[in-house]
Amino acid sequence: MANRIKCVGLIGNPEKVSGAAAVSRAACLIAAAGRDVYCDPATARFARLKAVVCADAATLARQVDLLVVFGGDGTMLRVAREIAGSRTPILGVNLGSLGFLTDVPSARLSQALQCVWSSRFRFESRVLIQAIGRCHGRLVNQTALNDIVIGRGIASRLIELDVAVDGAPLTRYRCDGLIVSSPTGSTAYSLAAGGAVVFPTAEVFALTPICPHTLSNRALILPLTARIEVKVISPKPATILSADGQVVSKLATGDTITIRRARRTVRLMHLSGSSFCETLRRKLHWRGTSL
Repeated sequence: MANRIKCVGLIGNPEKVSGAAAVSRAACLIAAAGRDVYCDPATARFARLKAVVCADAATLARQVDLLVVFGGDGTMLRVAREIAGSRTPILGVNLGSLGFLTDVPSARLSQALQCVWSSRFRFESRVLIQAIGRCHGRLVNQTALNDIVIGRGIASRLIELDVAVDGAPLTRYRCDGLIVSSPTGSTAYSLAAGGAVVFPTAEVFALTPICPHTLSNRALILPLTARIEVKVISPKPATILSADGQVVSKLATGDTITIRRARRTVRLMHLSGSSFCETLRRKLHWRGTSL
């Protein structure tokens, strides 16, 4: 399989200036291995690369056999949305703090590329989720890898949301917001709000209320085939729709957002020896010892 990887694309986060050295080093290692180096314009500028430059991430994904993304989970989420539906796999190099989506520490970049050249890797398909509806009369269609969140703005007041699943009323939440996460997103905002940890290959949604006013409201696991409808009931405070942490639009009273599995997916590359269980132990410091 490694013989098919002839062209490698590099995408960095220009806001992480310290990452320029890692990107530049990767380009040298890839070229030394006889592969061609491609990148997007922002990466070419901040890392000062001499490489084939493509217009954007989506174009880059069409030209290469592997995308190596340098940054944290935010960078990985952005790239995943931009290349959604592409079969080109993504390998994440962690320049951030936690990094559930970035398998490779930047200090182990050379060893990671050796694993790639010797076919010691596997691919994993990750589902995307989609939010469709009208916000103040404007059509909204957003895709996310981690989560769709409907929450309050800056005001410290509860909002009211009616939720239905596959057309059947579920409940009315009085809360700070509601997180609908993909399996991948269970270790993001949903986990911080008290949601369950879900294996990223599971075929489920996690529905997690943020600070619900009713103690009986708990996180709910739904099949990935479900259609989740969220209707805004409260006129104030302002209600915000966001996808992967990026604000999409304000919602008005009566606006309804439908969240479901997207048709498109993304592919992640995992190196041999890595697993989700190992990631949980390392990232969340699970040790299995008593206090």
